[in-house]
Amino acid sequence: QVQLVESGGGLVQPGGSLRLSCAASGFTFSADAMNWVRQDPEKGLVWVATITSDGGSALYSASVKGRFIISRDNAKNTLYLQMNSLKTEDTGMYYCRRGSIRGQGIQVTVSS
Repeated sequence: QVQLVESGGGLVQPGGSLRLSCAASGFTFSADAMNWVRQDPEKGLVWVATITSDGGSALYSASVKGRFIISRDNAKNTLYLQMNSLKTEDTGMYYCRRGSIRGQGIQVTVSS
């Protein structure tokens, strides 16, 4: 079955960086666009970024554009999210998502 396992979260100070990873299995990873989303306590599930199946194109929410970079390694079946210049409002549980399926999530906390 489809499995998505996130890693790389943690506690970081404002202005810092983190790199999230998502290991995918159970489907043809290279055939599907992939997404990162964040659980926001007030807004619910918030879309962060999307990357095409071949990694050639990406889209970002306005709140992260210019600070986050989504990428993938299809040979390793892995999705990434490089998070730079982190802000307190980036705090939340981050999930990688393929269609309606998402992983268990990884917590990112931005705090001084």
